[in-house]
Order: sequence, then C-alpha cells, then structure tokens
Amino acid sequence: MKKVSLSDSGPKVSEAIYGFWRWTDEGAVTTTQIEKTVNLCLDLGINTFDHADVYGDHTIEEHFGKIIANKSFKREDIVLFSKCGIRTSADKYLTYYDNSREHIINSINGSLKRLKTDYLDIFLLHQSDLLADPEETAMALAEIVTSGKAKHIGVANFTVFQHQLLASYLRIPIVTNHIELNLMNTTAIEDGRIDFIKQSFSKPLAWAPLAGGKILNGTDEKAVRLRAKLDEVGKKYDANIEQTAVAWLMKLGTLPIIGSLSEARIRNGASASDIKLSREDWYDIYQVVGK
Repeated sequence: MKKVSLSDSGPKVSEAIYGFWRWTDEGAVTTTQIEKTVNLCLDLGINTFDHADVYGDHTIEEHFGKIIANKSFKREDIVLFSKCGIRTSADKYLTYYDNSREHIINSINGSLKRLKTDYLDIFLLHQSDLLADPEETAMALAEIVTSGKAKHIGVANFTVFQHQLLASYLRIPIVTNHIELNLMNTTAIEDGRIDFIKQSFSKPLAWAPLAGGKILNGTDEKAVRLRAKLDEVGKKYDANIEQTAVAWLMKLGTLPIIGSLSEARIRNGASASDIKLSREDWYDIYQVVGK
C-alpha cells in the first residue's frame, strides 16, 4: 500500500487507516489482541493508527502504549493520531463537548503518557464545542504544535462553517477532517464538506466506511439495492462487495478508517487500494444511493 500526503503540509499516511473506536473496555480487550491487529495492519501496509482519549473508556491508548514500549516496531515507522473533546459526566448520563484550553492541554498530555510517546503526528478535536471560545481553542492547538507535542492538527465531525471558523483563528493548517462517509450516508458530498476539505488542500478521512455493517447486512430496500449494484460492479474487478464499497471511497479521494476487529474485513479494506474503479462505475454506484 502506497503512502500519500494527507495535506500539502503533511504528514504522509497509508491509503487506509486503522481506527480503534470499536474496541471497548468490557473485559475482552487485551494488549495481545491489539498487538496482533497492529502487526496485521503493518503487514498489509497500514502504518497509520487513529486513537481518541475516550476510546475504550480511556484504556485503548494505554494498551497501544505498551506495544510501543515493547519496541516491536519503530515509533518513526508509524503515524499516530489522537483526539479530544468528548466528555462524559461522572454518572455516565450525559455526553458533552469541551474544546477549552484546559481540556485540550490535559488531554494531549494524558494521551502522550498513555501512548508512551513524545509526540503525536496529528492531534484532532473530536467534535465542535458550541461553547468554546475559538480564539482560545486555536491558541491551545498552536501551543501544542509549537511545543512539539503534535506535528499537525485536525478536526473531526466539523461542518464547513465550524471548520472555517476555527481555521480563521489559526496560522497553522488544519490538515484533515474526519467525517462519516459511506454509501449509506453520502451527505458529506451533498453538503459541501468534501469540496471544502479538498479546497483546503487536504484529504478527508472517512469513518464508518461500511456504515457500521449496514452495507453488508442491512435489510432495508436501499441497502439491498446497493449490495446488488456493488456485487455487479465488483465482479468486473474480481472484488467482493466490501472491497468495492471501500474502493468507491478511495476513488473519491478520501482515506477510509477501518475499525473492524475481524481479520478478514481488515484485509478487505486494505486490499481495496488495489482496485481502481472507472469513472463510469463510480457514478453507476453513486446513482443508486445519491438521490
């Protein structure tokens, strides 16, 4: 798998990215399990890993840090993301957002400690905080880059206007926006987010590339119709439905974030980079869902 520039200022990342949002802390997760998945990704050419402070109730970064400490690979051979901004009340009743300077600084320090690394390649805001002072947020992000704690900054789940607002207070670029995009949810195409990210000389990162399994298993009419088209088009490329759905995202210039714990599905996501859909086939698939 080739490496591509995420933006005109970097960094270089693998065409597919592995994210840990589906891993939980319900007793099933072990460092050994995560290490096995990381090694599989590296074998497939995926060297870019997406974390957040809240994944697994703040446990997944710690597992990954143990793998880094074991030195089974060189830190400089991987690209490491983490995010902050989603918080939960003490009684777990309420989820809310916090992009204050205090939370940003505390969060990146916590992530670096758990991950046992001196820096992140990208540090992202996980959600837009409607109560945040954009100047304060921007100054905190600039501070972590200036201090060397993160090489780049990004955002996740931001609208075009939220993205523009934050960027207007920054002198350093926002190198990407993590957005939900898949063939069951193409709103990021229609509402201009894809165009704006590209206008900013960046590549979008698409989370939930298979719509949480709906593309493979959904029973509604739209999912059934989409699967039939993906199967039809995929046969031209000797590809299965999953590979074709991910290849469709890559043709659009987005980088899919694979979150499955299944080895087969990780392999399918990685191998999709070898499938080069024609323009005609891309639009043939899009017309099934894009209206």
